[in-house]
Amino acid sequence: MSSVILYTLARLAIFAVTAGVLALLGARGFLLLLLALLVSGVVSFVLLSGQRDRMSAAVARGARAQRAKFEKSVTREDA
Repeated sequence: MSSVILYTLARLAIFAVTAGVLALLGARGFLLLLLALLVSGVVSFVLLSGQRDRMSAAVARGARAQRAKFEKSVTREDA
């Protein structure tokens, strides 16, 4: 779960830095938000690929564990 939190915090930090730089360059209002979303999305895609893979693996492990727990409880209930 910590990998999900780290990835989310990294995405937010990249967005904040991007928005700050764009604000310094003169972007304001809706244009600032739109450009910050687009630019930070591309930057995050490139810079956070390893973190995204770790997060995806953690989420998949959690889903498999929950599924196994569910199947175990169903089997116990049927017996």
